[in-house]
Amino acid sequence: MAGEDEHEKAAPVITPPLSPGERPTLKTISRITGLAIATVSRALSDAPDISVETKKRVRECADHIGYQPNRAGQRLRTGKTHVVSLLMPTEPDIMSHTAQLISSVAEGLQGTPYHLVVTPYAPNEDLMRPLRHMISTGSADAVILNQTLPEDPRVAYLMERGFPFATHGRTIWSDRHAWFDFDNRRFAEIGIAALARRGRRHVLVIAPPLDQLYGQDIFAGVTETCQHHGMTPIWLKSATSDSPSTAIEADVSAALKEAPEIDAILCASPMSAITAIDAAERLGRVIGVDFDAFAKEATPLLTRFRREALSLHEDVAKAGIALACAALQAVEDPNGPPMSGLDVPQYLDPLDHLPDHAPNLSPGNG
Repeated sequence: MAGEDEHEKAAPVITPPLSPGERPTLKTISRITGLAIATVSRALSDAPDISVETKKRVRECADHIGYQPNRAGQRLRTGKTHVVSLLMPTEPDIMSHTAQLISSVAEGLQGTPYHLVVTPYAPNEDLMRPLRHMISTGSADAVILNQTLPEDPRVAYLMERGFPFATHGRTIWSDRHAWFDFDNRRFAEIGIAALARRGRRHVLVIAPPLDQLYGQDIFAGVTETCQHHGMTPIWLKSATSDSPSTAIEADVSAALKEAPEIDAILCASPMSAITAIDAAERLGRVIGVDFDAFAKEATPLLTRFRREALSLHEDVAKAGIALACAALQAVEDPNGPPMSGLDVPQYLDPLDHLPDHAPNLSPGNG
């Protein structure tokens, strides 16, 4: 009986050294924990009749001795790979959210039998290729997508096949699938209001690509809030916040020469902000005097570069954990309502140490 096996030997998890050449197996964990092999196997498979305490003890032992389950055998027994795949574009930007998102998704899977596999793809690669390969090979139980498009073909493909997934960002079908998103429209509203408070009137906007939903949200937030404050938005002509720094620098320099009245910069990423500030300073502009810059970032790097810069925190760790939970729920309860969440940012303006009083504009759905 599983309940009896669970308590037959309550030996503490004190790991003796493995014999030379010994490979960690279920039998090894059984010997160390004093639990039956069947109990160990069911604990690692997250069986509902095994206590949380026993599961924790078994997984700690497995991690300590370096046990790795036989994926092929596991799949034959359960029909699951216990893998969640995170599809991420390869990015040279060392200050991108990529590393933090990966680590937080992995954190969200801790204590479960699921493991994270990161599947990278090149920025110009066919979005569908890595996804089709994953589905055709059955190499994961669920997938997490990043940088969503309004009518994302990957989302349509997964919904059509009933494959479990969650998206970092929304789509036009957000009522039908799991997602977690940062309120980028609210970020734009807060940023423009903060710049207006400093008397700025002509803002250069370095936005994400407008084919992505969060780019459209930022566009809508900037446009409406600039109208409210009587400001003029000036959009970078060819580069986006995802462009290489050389392209952003060239575009910002050209914009500042073309429109010397620019006295503010709003950026959707810390790297684009640092590049833009550097470009402005090379032209003799002084941040905090001739212009102000506002950006969002996951870690406080921008203000270390220039303490006069203004930044809004984006909690990527919260997003990763939420996406992991949403993906697991999509696997375990495919007929239940999909999980979703919107992280609405708060901003404490150092100018007056009071919460931001931007106009109460409702978040857009893209």
